[in-house]
Amino acid sequence: MSDTRAIAERLAPDLRALRRELHQRPELGLDNPWTQTRILEALAGLDLEITLGADLTSVVAVLRGEGWPDLAERPVVLLRGDMDGLPVSEEVTDPWASTVPGVMHACGHDLHVAGLVGAAQILHEVRHELAGDVIFMFQPGEEGPGGAEIMVREGLLDVAGKRADAAYAIHVIAAEEPHGVWYGRPGPTMAAADEVTIIVTGRGGHGSAPHRALDPVPVACEIVLALQTMVTRRFSAFEPIVITIGRITAGTKCNIIADTAEIYAMGRSERIVGKALADADPELAARAFVATKIFPIAAVDAVVQWRGKLSRERLGVETIDLYQVHWPNPAVPKSQTMAGMRALRDAGVIRHVGVSNFSAKDW
Repeated sequence: MSDTRAIAERLAPDLRALRRELHQRPELGLDNPWTQTRILEALAGLDLEITLGADLTSVVAVLRGEGWPDLAERPVVLLRGDMDGLPVSEEVTDPWASTVPGVMHACGHDLHVAGLVGAAQILHEVRHELAGDVIFMFQPGEEGPGGAEIMVREGLLDVAGKRADAAYAIHVIAAEEPHGVWYGRPGPTMAAADEVTIIVTGRGGHGSAPHRALDPVPVACEIVLALQTMVTRRFSAFEPIVITIGRITAGTKCNIIADTAEIYAMGRSERIVGKALADADPELAARAFVATKIFPIAAVDAVVQWRGKLSRERLGVETIDLYQVHWPNPAVPKSQTMAGMRALRDAGVIRHVGVSNFSAKDW
């Protein structure tokens, strides 16, 4: 079995340089032509089947595994990374800061692209060991307006010749946990997000005579406050619900009453995830949202001691979606932490693990 970690360490300097280059040239929405070109340059020379998007600047690359050539039903796995930036000004002095006024990679998609390029390069080197095919999905328009939907419509899921059996994506998270802390939770780990636009229609007029107009601004302000109150009054305190008002616009001048006021909001919750999943696949929803037991363990070294003795039956659980291990504990080396995590994985009781990302300077 090839040492993929050694390959990753060898590729790391070039991938770090790519990430910083991407960070300097962010692009918005569905049209990311420079990023698309840079991805193609990074993948050049690899034995990949590449398809470019028709209605967006996506890149889809298929790697054919060469292991187990006689396997009757070869699995297909999709790996996804998003490409687009956000309309945010970056006010830092790092040499790799954005050079595009008003646009930056504030959500880490530059790291996602570099990471997916790295995955393609690593798996290409070990393709003789792969018993299936891999689709690499570079997606514009994650921040809107729906790049993934367009890519699926253009044949993404069947580009390898059969429907993908599984799809995986990662997302960096900054500043929530210190470097080296493993964290997780049962059930969904990220919320569904819905964008909401509210237009309050009034009647414009002069600021000196508001009684002759219908001012939409006070009404919009009341709506903003009412939305926050609704979260606390209509939903359980144990149900994560967040409504953020990110933008309010009205009028053109301080002494003119506007005709309309617009509210742009984002709602995030897990309830939407559960409902959508239940509507799409009730059996999968039942498995995903059934109450699970958290593996009762006090320290990582105990996991290491039990490795080889773990089983689903012994633990009395079907699976653990995510398992939380806090490191750095000076008494528990990182190698021991990793050994414990591998023991849980090999026992078949762990499906997903999260870990805090590196700092910007590490990448």
